[in-house]
Amino acid sequence: MIAYLSLGSNISPRHEYMEAACRLIGERVGKVLRRSSDFFSAPWGYQSDHEYLNIVLRVQTSLSPKALLQVTQRIERELGRTEKNVYADRTIDVDILMCYAEDGTPLIVDSSELTVPHPRMREREFVMVPLREVFEEQNVVS
Repeated sequence: MIAYLSLGSNISPRHEYMEAACRLIGERVGKVLRRSSDFFSAPWGYQSDHEYLNIVLRVQTSLSPKALLQVTQRIERELGRTEKNVYADRTIDVDILMCYAEDGTPLIVDSSELTVPHPRMREREFVMVPLREVFEEQNVVS
């Protein structure tokens, strides 16, 4: 499966949290095929003085979407995320944006724990800009 993951951090040292999350994703999820450029943004949906560092990863994994969610949530906890409140500063946030089967078929998940594709990704420039960078690059013929 190919998965697109959005990562964000706005608690210092945010670059270190981001690097640790990327390393753990590579170790526990699968091969990181592409990483977007860094994208900086204001908090979305709440007020904070702490700007976010955001990236998107394209990852090849043998995990199912549900297993991927469990692994990414464990990584968040290990890196100091204590609650899953989307309207609060955080050390690291990992969201599953989209998943594709090996044949390129989009995977759809709609459960109480996980919705794929991510239902609010199109509302968020901090997701869409790095996602387009990573997604479009895979379709470029050299």
